[in-house]
Amino acid sequence: MHPARSTLRGALTSATVALLAVAAGCAPQSEDKAADQSSPASCAKGDLATEVSGKLTIATDEPAYEPWFKDGKPAGGEGFESAVAYAVAKQLGYDKGDVVWQSVPFNKAFAPGEKTFDFDINQVSISDERKKAVDFSSGYYDVRQAVVALKGSKAAGAKSVADLKDVELGAQVGTTSLDYINDVVKPKEDPAAYAKNDQAKSALRNGQVDAIVVDLPTAFYITAAEVTDATIVGQFENQGGTPEQFGLVLDKGSALTSCVTDAVDALREDGSLAAIEKQWLSDAVDAPVLK
Repeated sequence: MHPARSTLRGALTSATVALLAVAAGCAPQSEDKAADQSSPASCAKGDLATEVSGKLTIATDEPAYEPWFKDGKPAGGEGFESAVAYAVAKQLGYDKGDVVWQSVPFNKAFAPGEKTFDFDINQVSISDERKKAVDFSSGYYDVRQAVVALKGSKAAGAKSVADLKDVELGAQVGTTSLDYINDVVKPKEDPAAYAKNDQAKSALRNGQVDAIVVDLPTAFYITAAEVTDATIVGQFENQGGTPEQFGLVLDKGSALTSCVTDAVDALREDGSLAAIEKQWLSDAVDAPVLK
């Protein structure tokens, strides 16, 4: 063979091998490998892709209500949800000084769209509908919804769900409290929906509604400290045979979801959640069940 042809053939062969190698390197990764890259190698602090490196950004609404937060200060570590937030942070390896708080309106926390926080804690009940837009941790609190009315009012004398059908009710918009009014009570009059719980409490105080629906611990705080001439009429049964639970809210598909869930589960298993609940929600004793 002519030396020039031999050299050309060798060059072409080398070029082909090189192209094949480049093509193999550019081939799409498997879904499993891509998934591995989006998930932390472990739940250790250094492996978590948080919003701010070395920090944990936690969101809640403003104002921050008791008994969930003490004196409206999420960063204080006092109040049930503040204490839970810091316990989760510690479980993930973050000290109190590593936690950054962010104000996010209740309804925006679980609305579609990219989040600016690592997780949100704000009495957000886990639901299939909300899971379409965000991720949730496992539940950190089992909750019941309750009815609060002014003492001596028609609503205060209700003994059953049927007794509430003629009552003018109100609740914060976007909440399961409002869902219970619409789906369980099904009142004759459309309920009043308020942007904030403060507005619902003011409406009750001023007689603009006969009763409001809130979660049970909030109901106890309202009647004990905010609207002292109000009383808890009763609480609703859980719907569908499973308890309503509050969960930490994360961005849809967040790489942190599994680690945050593991942290909540660990706190439940070692008794920490129960201890925090006993400390901050012990006054929320049972109320009559409305059937």
